[in-house]
Amino acid sequence: MLRLLLRDGVALAEAIGAVAVAGGGAWVALTRRGAARVAATVVVVAAAAFGAAALIERDALRELIALTVALSAFGVASRRALDRRERTLESARPTVGSRRRRDRFVLLMNPRSGGGKVERFQLVEEAKRRGIEPVLLEPSDDLVALAREAARTAEVLGMAGGDGSQALVAQVAVENELDFVCVPAGTRNHLALDLGLDRDAVIAALDAFASPVERRVDVAYVNERIFLNNVSLGIYAEIVRSAAYRDAKLQTIRDALPTLLGPGRTPFDLRFQGPQGGKHVSAQLILVSNNPYRLDQLGGIGSRPRLDSGLLGIVAVDIPNATSAAELAALGALGQLQRFSGWREWTAEQFLVESTQTVAAGIDGEAVTLDPPLRFRVAPAALRVRLPPTAAGLSPAALSPGFTRSALHELLRIAVGRN
Repeated sequence: MLRLLLRDGVALAEAIGAVAVAGGGAWVALTRRGAARVAATVVVVAAAAFGAAALIERDALRELIALTVALSAFGVASRRALDRRERTLESARPTVGSRRRRDRFVLLMNPRSGGGKVERFQLVEEAKRRGIEPVLLEPSDDLVALAREAARTAEVLGMAGGDGSQALVAQVAVENELDFVCVPAGTRNHLALDLGLDRDAVIAALDAFASPVERRVDVAYVNERIFLNNVSLGIYAEIVRSAAYRDAKLQTIRDALPTLLGPGRTPFDLRFQGPQGGKHVSAQLILVSNNPYRLDQLGGIGSRPRLDSGLLGIVAVDIPNATSAAELAALGALGQLQRFSGWREWTAEQFLVESTQTVAAGIDGEAVTLDPPLRFRVAPAALRVRLPPTAAGLSPAALSPGFTRSALHELLRIAVGRN
């Protein structure tokens, strides 16, 4: 785009205008029904065609490709945004700890998680081969009760399943001061990602049981219910509570957005204090996380540079209209979400959300309802996690922190030989 700016600023302005119009049109298409949706779709197509024609006329093939990529990013963001923070790298690495008092390893397994990963990777047999006692969950089983029974004699508790199940077993490990092992046998495995595990190496995760490599991480609570990743309120929480969501995610989102964001919508009753202490009476989306996420892009999965900062990460987003949606989409494509006018992001040890009614929430991806007020807090270094000796132990955000002010400062220190 820089080459195009130097050569033809008019073409660049036309391309950027096309992207903005397409983003706004996509928002209207998502939040309206009937003729308005059809008209908005036509606007998106027309804007894309106009931008492409303007670049073709000026023989700007590379810029045309860039425009296509940007528009594609908007499409991915629209589908994923609702379907879904710093110590140095060396200090974030796991430490080697001493062995504990007992000699029994227990791995609880949910055979239905991740499309049947327990059976696909033969985790029962692989666990037994390593001296790990497998406990398979039946549909009627109480996971917490099984974990507490195992904790009476176990040295290490592990969970092979989704993030919601990981949190429940981790809570039992915290209560009993036991080591915990995360086996990424769920669908998305966000916790495993931020622990620096290879989410595709399911069997290798079993080596953590006998490993001396450990790491202390924070856990967080909302109304004393544990979460390891995040709690979402607002749009996403309302969508995931639909019975149809798991089987038809995109169709459920398509059906729900006009009601949640379209004309005549009822604002979410979510009252909270912002980073400067100001009072807010609503937001379309609130994300409270166990340690801050680095959220540069609308699409894809966010990652946390640390799990031991002792802080909650809080993001509140207000998207009042199509113009704001276009701004959010454009900034998301540039990796500059924090510049969006309706974006608020900060950290705190505690956070309070008030409401006059029960609040729909997504806790580590599980749909629940909570009684107000919602009281969030973080418990620093409460969970002791064992990792396989071969694990990187660092999240994508820790491995690639981005071009931040602190990163620039560190680069300058290295350049002048002070580090």
